[in-house]
Amino acid sequence: MLKRTLTSSLAGALTLCAALTACSGSTGSSSAGAGVPTVRLMVGGIDKQIYLPYKLADQLGFYKKYGVNVVLSTETDGGVGAEDAMASGQVDMAGAWYVHTIDFQVKGKAVEDIVNLSGAPGEREMCATGSGVHSAADWAGKTLGVTDLGSGTDTLTQFLAGQNNLRTSQYTRIGVGAGATAVAALQNGKTACVMTTQPTVVAMEKKNIGYSAIDLATTTGAQQAMGGTWPSAGVLATSAWVNAHKDAAQKVVDALVATMHWIDTHSAADIAGALPPSYVSNGTVSKADYIAALTEDKGQFLPDGIMPAGGPRTVLATEKLVGVKTDSVNLAPTFTNDFAVAANKSEGFTTTTPPAGANG
Repeated sequence: MLKRTLTSSLAGALTLCAALTACSGSTGSSSAGAGVPTVRLMVGGIDKQIYLPYKLADQLGFYKKYGVNVVLSTETDGGVGAEDAMASGQVDMAGAWYVHTIDFQVKGKAVEDIVNLSGAPGEREMCATGSGVHSAADWAGKTLGVTDLGSGTDTLTQFLAGQNNLRTSQYTRIGVGAGATAVAALQNGKTACVMTTQPTVVAMEKKNIGYSAIDLATTTGAQQAMGGTWPSAGVLATSAWVNAHKDAAQKVVDALVATMHWIDTHSAADIAGALPPSYVSNGTVSKADYIAALTEDKGQFLPDGIMPAGGPRTVLATEKLVGVKTDSVNLAPTFTNDFAVAANKSEGFTTTTPPAGANG
């Protein structure tokens, strides 16, 4: 998560603008070259495996290939979330979960998912060795770790508990972040379970401090646990921005759809080899760990960027169960397959677009 601090120094502001290469009053309209639009895209944790396609597209040279200059950034702990930075105009697009489009609509703001990258949240409920927890039904009286209170992992935790008739008063949720802080929370007994992603999952398994009790990391696992496909990672933008910058939006989707097909046809080792070394190896995990983790959970990624049929309805049901007032939500404007269909067609790939009304 990233919180941007305003500075009274004009020099500082100019330095920031230069770094972003996109400091103009009309976002998405500046150019890296003749006819090349610049788009600012903030990712909700750019080095997380669930969000690897955004950086991979850059590493593979696909943004450049498809004629768009994408300036990537990441949110940092304790700062503004990628989706909020997008909604406030700090950036043009967010690499974030589809569920935020519903939340924004409830608040009266039109935001849409223009390409969907994952059919699962990419999370696993990691429970401490010896905890005896094997499903959400075992959570009564337990302390559960989520990334932050109010985050997507918090929503998912409440949903899984609700499915097992547990009230929020029957268990405790605390924010533990990700990576080393999440590992420490489980290892030190601060929590009985932590909902987290790869490569944190494999780090816990390697230390033998926790095991995967609930699989939300693969499309199959999500269908079993959530009652249907649960689309998560995608590219979100305000409808106003998309309507004003359709060419730039299409180029970004072209690059990401090409990336998703590349992921589908390459091994976890190939993918890890294409990412920056710092993304796949650090003080918590080795490159071999990263590859093993990605091999296990690579099934979350969708090959074509198309929103899965029924996925939005499953996400809406999640929101309703955790208490979001969804009665007036219209799912149709929360996503579009138009850009992804066009991207696949231009690459010669055949897609099966869900029929009208299939997504709610």
